[in-house]
Amino acid sequence: MQQTSSGPESALLVSIDLGDTDYHESLAELRLLAETAGVRVLATVEAKRQRPDAALFAGSGKVQEIAAMVEQMEVPLVIFNHELSPAQMRNLTTQLGTRVIDRTMLILDIFAQRAQSHEGKVQVELAQLKYLSTRLVGQNADMGQQKFAVGARGPGETQLELDRRKLDKRVHLLKERLEKLKGQRDLLRRSRNRSDVLSVSIVGYTNAGKSTLFNRLTKANVYVANQLFATLDTTSRRMYAEGQGEIVVSDTVGFIRHLPHGLVAAFRSTLEETIQADVLLHVVDLSNPNHDDQIAEVNKVLAEIDAGDIPQILVFNKIDQVEGVEAGVIRDEHDRISRVFLSAQSGAGLEDLRQTLLEIRAARQAATIIEKQLKQARESWE
Repeated sequence: MQQTSSGPESALLVSIDLGDTDYHESLAELRLLAETAGVRVLATVEAKRQRPDAALFAGSGKVQEIAAMVEQMEVPLVIFNHELSPAQMRNLTTQLGTRVIDRTMLILDIFAQRAQSHEGKVQVELAQLKYLSTRLVGQNADMGQQKFAVGARGPGETQLELDRRKLDKRVHLLKERLEKLKGQRDLLRRSRNRSDVLSVSIVGYTNAGKSTLFNRLTKANVYVANQLFATLDTTSRRMYAEGQGEIVVSDTVGFIRHLPHGLVAAFRSTLEETIQADVLLHVVDLSNPNHDDQIAEVNKVLAEIDAGDIPQILVFNKIDQVEGVEAGVIRDEHDRISRVFLSAQSGAGLEDLRQTLLEIRAARQAATIIEKQLKQARESWE
């Protein structure tokens, strides 16, 4: 089967049930990831194992079954719903006689498509080089010609043909670029802090509706789509309220279960907007039956980037898709708003969220005034 750049690439999905409680959700996400990458799914192969096979992950019998399907259906690509070791990927490519990528490579491919800013593109290339170099170099002689192949595109693609010394040099150069970009962003952040601007970051599981909410709050025009990782680059805009001062709101990349540690590390500089925020709006897709698990996954990543202790407001979105749920707020035992129920799409409950942010802003201003008064009092006593 000859794939062209004008049509979607076809693929076979492989998912092995190792007894994880979120197995079915993970498989559903793999299908969504494949669709987001522009892949046409021909079939899905499933199996159960107690542990992965060291050489082939799926085991020799299941791999033979997959090989027969690859030959019969002329499948150009097989996507595993797991992170494969370099040896497993090489062995599977040989056994199946076709290209093999894993979940991480699929996510990298989507990142390569989505990155818009210079910093985002540098981060994608760095992540690709560090991950793909051990898995793709020498795997396929014609890899350089597969320009539109899923898992083989993006800024890092051509670098995979370089020798190890040049590749390491490129990685070092990209890290230096990221440090410079980080420095520029730190200057902007310090300027915001000096002007006592409230910093708010929108976080949440991918496809929870973060960008739609961001656009509503800030009247921005950020790309919105019913896809995973529609937003990759962090975007910040000012939300101004008459007589209340300014609030800077940042939209960030969505999280997902089993997000590879290397990807979190590569995008840490972008996520620093989240780390430095005064408050997080944790957007949750209330219509998703697994939203409790998604909340846990987001909190896990937040802890990994040292943002776990930042005050959070849970924003339960898409109430228009859930029967019996109305717009409104819930307060905690200290009378602070902790949960907001709204629909970013219809606008229901948006005013409640705006008032919540203004309430936080006013409380922060009051705390700042008290702090200044205490400082002046201490200085006068001395």
